[in-house]
Amino acid sequence: MTKFSSLKTPFFLSFAFLMSASQAAIAQAISDEVIVTATKIAKNTQDLGMSVSVIDGDTLSQFDSAEELTQRVSGLQAAVANGNQIAFQIRGIGAVDHQALTPTAAAVYVDGVYQATNVQTGPLLFDVEQAEVLKGPQGALYGRNASSGAINFNSVLPGDVKTGYVAGEYGNFDRFNLNAAATLPVSDVFSLRLSGRYLNQGPVLENVATNDAIEAPKQGGGERDEFGLRAIAWLKASPATDVLMNIHYAEDNGINQAPLNDSRNVEAHQISIGPDGIQDTDNEFFGASVNVTHAFDNLTVVSLTAFESYNQQYGFDFDGTPAPFDVTSLNANLAYDRNFEQVSQELRLSYVSDKLELMAGAYLEAEEFDQDYLIWCGDLNPETLLGTCRYVGAPGRVGPNPASDGTATTLLSTIEQSRKTAALFTYNTVEILPKLDVVLGARLTHEVIEGSGEGRHYFDDGITALNNQNGLGLAIGQNEISDTRLSGNIGLNYSVSDETLLYASYSNGFKSGGFNGEVINNATHFTDEGLFGAETVNAFETGVKFAGSEIAFNMAAFYQLYDNPQARIFVPFTTQNGGSFTSNSLSNLDEATSYGVEADVSWTPVKGLDLFAGVTLLDTEINQVENPAVPQNADTFDGNPLPFSSDVSAVLSARYEWAINDALRASVQGNGKYQSRFYLDAEGRDDRRQPAYEIVDGSAYLHFNNGVDLGVWGRNLTNSDYAVSGFGFIGYNTFRGAPRSYGVAVKYSY
Repeated sequence: MTKFSSLKTPFFLSFAFLMSASQAAIAQAISDEVIVTATKIAKNTQDLGMSVSVIDGDTLSQFDSAEELTQRVSGLQAAVANGNQIAFQIRGIGAVDHQALTPTAAAVYVDGVYQATNVQTGPLLFDVEQAEVLKGPQGALYGRNASSGAINFNSVLPGDVKTGYVAGEYGNFDRFNLNAAATLPVSDVFSLRLSGRYLNQGPVLENVATNDAIEAPKQGGGERDEFGLRAIAWLKASPATDVLMNIHYAEDNGINQAPLNDSRNVEAHQISIGPDGIQDTDNEFFGASVNVTHAFDNLTVVSLTAFESYNQQYGFDFDGTPAPFDVTSLNANLAYDRNFEQVSQELRLSYVSDKLELMAGAYLEAEEFDQDYLIWCGDLNPETLLGTCRYVGAPGRVGPNPASDGTATTLLSTIEQSRKTAALFTYNTVEILPKLDVVLGARLTHEVIEGSGEGRHYFDDGITALNNQNGLGLAIGQNEISDTRLSGNIGLNYSVSDETLLYASYSNGFKSGGFNGEVINNATHFTDEGLFGAETVNAFETGVKFAGSEIAFNMAAFYQLYDNPQARIFVPFTTQNGGSFTSNSLSNLDEATSYGVEADVSWTPVKGLDLFAGVTLLDTEINQVENPAVPQNADTFDGNPLPFSSDVSAVLSARYEWAINDALRASVQGNGKYQSRFYLDAEGRDDRRQPAYEIVDGSAYLHFNNGVDLGVWGRNLTNSDYAVSGFGFIGYNTFRGAPRSYGVAVKYSY
C-alpha cells in the first residue's frame, strides 16, 4: 500500500502554509453565488464550513445514473453491482455491500426525500437542477446513514416562464437516448414542470465462448431499456405559502450485465457465461411527495410528506462462467424478487436574521421490505422452482440427515424486514464575534428494526426442507433491533473577508446495524451473533474557501476515526460438536482511520474558458486486533486499506465556448478522472485489487440562436477496462465498467 507519510503529522502545518499562500496569491472580487440546500436552509457554498461539491444540471444531463457522479468529484467512489445497486464511498468510508437491506454510508436524497435503500439510487437521472455531495459525516442533518456524507439531487422546479427542451442521442452499442421537459405556467399562482427520459442500449460487454459445448448469448453483456417520468406542480396557496407536489415513476426492463469470473481467459471488456444465466429484468419505482413552505417574516415552517416504493424482479449468472471447472452440472444462477414501501414525514422550523440561523425539526419514517432470493443450477422450472442440476454449494447448506434422498437443486431464502425511525434534529449558526460564527448541530435518532425469514432447499423428488448447515439448527427465525443514537457537530467559521472563509469542525455520524438479507443457512442467521452492528465515524476537518470573480479555491484537511466499520467478510461460527465453519456475511471490523487533504480550483482565465481541477490525497488503514467475530483472521485485515479508497483521486475539466458569428456559437469540453489503485474488499489481496485507471470524456457542440444544439460526444475515450465491484463465489467475480462509447446529439430548447 502506498503511503504519503507527510500527512501523518506535518500535513497540518503544510496545510496551514498552503492556506496562507493561497490567500496571498488570489485576490479577486466576489463571484456569482452557488446556492445549495446542504443545511436545509438555502445558502451560498462560500458560507458553509464543510466540504461540498456541486455538480450543475448541464453536467448531470450527460449522466445515466448516480454512480457517474464519481467521475466529477475527487474523493468519491462507488461500488456498483446487480445492475443498479450503488454503494458510495466518500473519503474511503462506506461498506462495499449490495444487499438491499443495507443503505449506503452516504445518505442519498432526491428532492429532499431520503432514499432508504441502495436500490433507489439506480433509476435514470433526468431534468436535475444540481447535485450536492457533502463530504464527512452528517449526523445532525441527515440521520442514521450518513457516516461518510450525503448526496442531494434537486430536480428542476416549475417557474413562471414557459420553457422546455427536447434532446436526443444516438451512439454505438445501438444507444438511443431521449430527454424532454417543459415548464407550463397555468396562472400567476400555479405552474407545472413535466419531464421524462427513455434510454435503450445494447450489450456493452462482449460475451465470448470459452467452452465449446456452451453458447455465449450476446445479451449477457447487459441491455438497457429504461424510462422515467416526473411531474412537479407549484401552487401559491397564499402570499406566504408555497406548495410543491412531486410524483414520479420509472421502469428498468433490460437485462442485467453478468460478472466476469477471474478464471476466464478473456480480453478487455469481455465476459463468458452460458444461456442459463440470461434473465429479463422487471423493475418499477414509484414515489410522491408534498412540500409545504409557510413564511412568517424571519420564521419559516416546512412540511415534507413522502411515499416511495419499488418492486424488482431480476437476476444474473452468479458464478460468471458457462460451467465452473468446465463441468456443465456445476453452476449457479441468482434471482431476486423484492417489494419495498417507505412513508416519511419531516417537519422543520427555521429562523434567519443577520446574526442567527436557527433550525429545528422532527422526522418520522416507516419502511416495509420483503425479498425472495433464489439460487439454482441449469434451467429453472418456474412452477416447481427446480433446476436441472445441483447448484454449487448445495451439499454444505442442506446439512446432515437431509429430509430427502434426492438432489437439492434450488435454494430459496425469504426475508421480511420493517423499520420505524423517529428523530429530533437541530442545526444552528450563531455569530459570537464580528466575522466569527459558531455552528452547533445535534440529532437524536431512535429506530426499531424487525426481521424474519427462512432458508429452504427444493429437492428433485418434490420435497422441500429448511436448511441446517453444519447441524446448527433449522434456518428459520426472527429478531428485533432497537437502537437510540445521539450524533451531531460543532464548528467555527471565520470570515477573513467577503471572499475568504476559514473553518474548523468536528462532526460524527452513524450507519445502522441490521440483518443480512441474502442466503439464510441455519438458525444462527437471526441470532444476535448473526447480526451486524452500527458503525460510527468521528471526523475532524479544517479548511479554507475563497471565491473571486474569475477564480475559486477550496482546500481541506481531515482526520476520521472509523469505529466498527461494516464489511463483507468471512465470519467464523462454532458448531455443536466443537467444529467450526465460516460464512460470508456483512459484519464489523474493529476500527479504521481515514485522513488526508483535498483541494479544488475553478478558474475562468478568459471569457468563455472554464477550467476546474480537484484532487484528494487519502490514507486509510484497518486496525483489526480484538474483535471476537474474526479472532483468527485479524492478520487478514490488520493494516489493510479500506476498500474503494484510492490514495489519489483527481478530476480535471475544461470547457471553451466562443462565438462564430451573430447566430452561431461553438463549444468544446473535456473531462477526466484518475483513480490510483484500490482494493475491492477489506481482505486486501493483490488478486482483488483494481489497478490505477483513468476515464476521459469529451464533446463538441454547435449552438444556434434559434435554440438548436448539435454535437458529438465520447465517453471513456481511453477505453479503460476496470472493475466497479467484486465478490467471491467460485473464484472471484467482478462487475465491469463500460468501454469506449461515442455518438451524436441534438437538442432544441425554448
